[in-house]
Amino acid sequence: MKSLLGMAALLAIAPCTHAASDFVKGDATFAGEAELGATVTTGNTDTTSVKGRLAMKQELGNWENQYLIEGLYKEDTDEVTAKRYLGSIQGNYRFDGRSYLFATGGYEVDPFTGYDYKFNTAAGYGYRLYQGNGSFLDGEIGPGYQYQRLDSEQRQELGYTSEASWVAHGVLNYELEISETSKFKQMFVADYGDKLDARSETSITANIIGALAMKFAVVVRYNSDPLDDKKSTDTETNMTLLYSF
Repeated sequence: MKSLLGMAALLAIAPCTHAASDFVKGDATFAGEAELGATVTTGNTDTTSVKGRLAMKQELGNWENQYLIEGLYKEDTDEVTAKRYLGSIQGNYRFDGRSYLFATGGYEVDPFTGYDYKFNTAAGYGYRLYQGNGSFLDGEIGPGYQYQRLDSEQRQELGYTSEASWVAHGVLNYELEISETSKFKQMFVADYGDKLDARSETSITANIIGALAMKFAVVVRYNSDPLDDKKSTDTETNMTLLYSF
C-alpha cells in the first residue's frame, strides 16, 4: 500500500517530458470545474442542502493529473440526514493517444454508512476503448487496496475496528458532446474484493453563458455487504451550477 501511495504522490510532481495530449483542451496545461448547489427552506419545514465539488486537471508532458474534492451536507429540522466528504488524486502516464498507466488514491468520510472513513488506492492500465467525433470511452483495470474504519458504535457491536482487503479495481468513463453547449457523461467505478463497492455517476451539463453551466446528475452508490442496519444502495440527485476555468 505504501508503494502505491508513493507512486500517486510522485505523479503529482512528475517532470515534464514530451508534448501532452488533449487532456486539457487548447494550449493550457491546467483546467478545472467548480460546482455548487444549495437549497434552504424555512417555515413549517426547515431544511438545508449543500453540494460542492472542485475538479482539476493538470498536464505535465506525458503525465496527466486529476484532483477532486467533493462535499455533501443535508439537514432536516435541525437533524443532519446526510454528510459526505471525499478527496482523490489520480495520475496517468500516457504512452500514446490511447494507452496509459494510472495510480489513484481516495479518502472518503460518510458517517451514515457506519464507518468513520474509507481509504482506497489502486494502480494499473488504462486504454481508450472508443474514440468518436466528440465522444470517447476509457477503461481502466488494476489491483487495489481498500481500508474502512468502523465508527465507535459499530466497533462496540461487532467487536473489531476495521475492514481491509485487496480488490480488483475497474473504471469505465464515457463522454459525449451532445452539442456545442451541452455534454453527457457516464462514469462507473467498481472495487471487488471481500465485497463489491461500486459507484455510478450520470450527468448532463448545458452552458448558460460563457463558462457558466447548469448540471444535472444522478449518483448511485452500491455496497454488496453493508453493515447490519444499512442499505446496499444510496441514490443522490443534484442540480448545480458549474463554472469552468
